[in-house]
Amino acid sequence: MNETLATLLASGNSGGGGGAFLSFGILLLIPFAMYFFMIRPQRRRMREQQELQRSIEVGDEVITTSGILGKISGEDGETRFWLEIDDDVQIRIARAAIQGRVDDADEADEDDVDEDDVDEDDDLGAAELTAGDASRADPADDGDS
Repeated sequence: MNETLATLLASGNSGGGGGAFLSFGILLLIPFAMYFFMIRPQRRRMREQQELQRSIEVGDEVITTSGILGKISGEDGETRFWLEIDDDVQIRIARAAIQGRVDDADEADEDDVDEDDVDEDDDLGAAELTAGDASRADPADDGDS
């Protein structure tokens, strides 16, 4: 019985050595992959966000994390700003609540797209109403005659 046990152990060790080393290597690669694909990019984004929040000055147009657009009208200490969101309407926000700057080029592009879409929709709507009125008028005339 000792001979069969020794034979089984010897055959198991020689065949499984390469697979075990490969499995161990894959287990070691998982933390490195997590670092390079998840942790490192997140740290970079946090660093960029902190740099942006430090560089905000009075007069900058910003968007907050809650989606409020406005212009920085004053500072209220190191960690707070006054944000003007409309004429004579100001709110006090935390520096950490600023998500980013609003670019003038982005606003101009959005305004151009919105005006073009509205004009095209109005023209199509008028054409549909005209065609609809004409189709409604014909059956009524045929029914009365």
